[in-house]
Amino acid sequence: MAILKIARMGDPSLSQPAEPVADPTASEINQLLEDMNETMVDANGTGLAAPQVHVRKRVLLFMAERGSSDQEEVSETEHAPLTALINPSWTKLSDQMSIGWEGCLSVPGLTGAVARYCHIQYQGYSPVGELIKREASGFHARVFQHEFDHLDGILYPQRMKSLDLLVFTDEAQRHGLPNINQ
Repeated sequence: MAILKIARMGDPSLSQPAEPVADPTASEINQLLEDMNETMVDANGTGLAAPQVHVRKRVLLFMAERGSSDQEEVSETEHAPLTALINPSWTKLSDQMSIGWEGCLSVPGLTGAVARYCHIQYQGYSPVGELIKREASGFHARVFQHEFDHLDGILYPQRMKSLDLLVFTDEAQRHGLPNINQ
């Protein structure tokens, strides 16, 4: 396994659509996913798409872990274990959107408020070729949509309605981010 170099905003590999993978079970795809996972963990990320590590393939991985909250009424669709998807696709299950703060390993040091669909369904192939199909809501839906955007050459600032809500992460933490979830 290896820690890969993460492309940063401005790198051409982040602005081009990724190409479909012919064989999700190919050894080079499995190696890529192992390296991506090691890279994501090393960078303290919650998701990573292949274009972020200079590979123009429709491959991503993410996790939406349970928080330390004692909430018992949290839907199962709000959480996901570490998930690797090859050639993913998705559809919205509701028109409802919410605004939430996002960061990105390819846009280091910045945080922005982005509107995303609240309830989606996605699918894609696992590294062993099995079709994974899930509903997602909350952070789970947000992180999937964020990583999927990378496959189409889109960074989260391009989704923002107002750049007034693009801030330096350390300043936002120092002054406290407002709760903009709607």
